[in-house]
Amino acid sequence: MTRRTGRRPGKPGTREAILDAARTAFAERGFDAASIRAIAGTAEVDPALVHHYFGSKDQLFLAAMNFPVDPGQLVPQVLAGDRDAVGERMVRIFLGVWDSPAGSAGVALLRSAVSNEWTARLLREFITTQVLRRVLDNFDVDPAELPLRGSLVATQMIGLAMMRHVVRLEPVASADPETLAAAVGPTIQRYITGPLPS
Repeated sequence: MTRRTGRRPGKPGTREAILDAARTAFAERGFDAASIRAIAGTAEVDPALVHHYFGSKDQLFLAAMNFPVDPGQLVPQVLAGDRDAVGERMVRIFLGVWDSPAGSAGVALLRSAVSNEWTARLLREFITTQVLRRVLDNFDVDPAELPLRGSLVATQMIGLAMMRHVVRLEPVASADPETLAAAVGPTIQRYITGPLPS
């Protein structure tokens, strides 16, 4: 008989207890202020077990959001190439996710955020820390402007997702992604790198 090696996986339900604690912590305190130690304490597990199940805090947040795509893998694609075309690439990649079968989780999250403040908080934290911060930190802009720039980008991206997948406003709902990238991308670019009103 061969003995199993490695860390014991914990009691049944441990993973879900960690996720429940994480969702509460991220919604109440935000991504930056929520700690693995505090989440583990709420779930009544050792912090090492949180790392065992999820690895990093970013991965725990992704699992808590139940989002099927890791923004950490997409942001390098957004930033690759001409910096003056980041807006168009961002829209193109964004639509590639939302228009795919994986996008249904994002649509469900968006629908829920409209009517549920707790979900809205999680979505705000996700967009801010996992997407916008990772993009905007790569540009030489005044740090004091980053919150406004990020919020403006979010209005366009979430508005586009809402009109295309929830409200299904035509012709946006059935438009070719390249057409939308060409139309919306320059606005995103202006929000990222263009001058802001004083």
